[in-house]
Amino acid sequence: MKKRLVLLCVGMLALSFAACGNDAGQDEGSQGTGQEESGTVQDSREDAGADSGGDDAQEGQDSGTAEGGDSGINYEEGWSEEMEGLKAAVVEQLGDGYWPDMQLLPDMLEMSFGIASDMYDDYMAEMPMISANVDTLLIVRAKDGKVDAVREAVEAYRDVQVNNSMQYPMNVGKVQASRIETIGSYVIFVQLGGDVQDALEEGDEAVVAQCQEVNDQVIETLRGRLE
Repeated sequence: MKKRLVLLCVGMLALSFAACGNDAGQDEGSQGTGQEESGTVQDSREDAGADSGGDDAQEGQDSGTAEGGDSGINYEEGWSEEMEGLKAAVVEQLGDGYWPDMQLLPDMLEMSFGIASDMYDDYMAEMPMISANVDTLLIVRAKDGKVDAVREAVEAYRDVQVNNSMQYPMNVGKVQASRIETIGSYVIFVQLGGDVQDALEEGDEAVVAQCQEVNDQVIETLRGRLE
């Protein structure tokens, strides 16, 4: 009789331990599922944040290409009213002799001339789309205290062009005749002349003389609008 009671007690204890083990396993499984769900939600939020951050960065890059720093002008939509007026005065004077037809957006302005967006309040810059031509008009309204820096950048650009031994023969005199002028807070670079084929037959000096005359006329036209 005592032996049966001992066996019965041992059996009941074994059943109790088994039940406890199942409950503990279920609790651990539930906890693990909760952690996985929490991790999934967190990953989703992080992915959403990353996508949003990427969109913001792309938007900033796009606007940085078209807008000129603090000016808030979207140059992809065209020049400001002031700069368009200055350009129109030059085009009216030169007619078909105005060859620049490609707009330089702020990033290209900085790449070509070294003029960053924190150096100016407004500008216009155009040159020919065909690289064989060099006719260029640049007008920069520099920020306070930045006039000298803008002029130095333009002078450095001109020096490179003048010393470039790879210039087309028809452009040598035109580049040498280019001119930089400062009028108040405006820095102007003119490298114009249009068709110089007739003058080229007489030599580079004739080309230089023709282009200098054109550039001088353009500077005086702009001076009359700015002073």
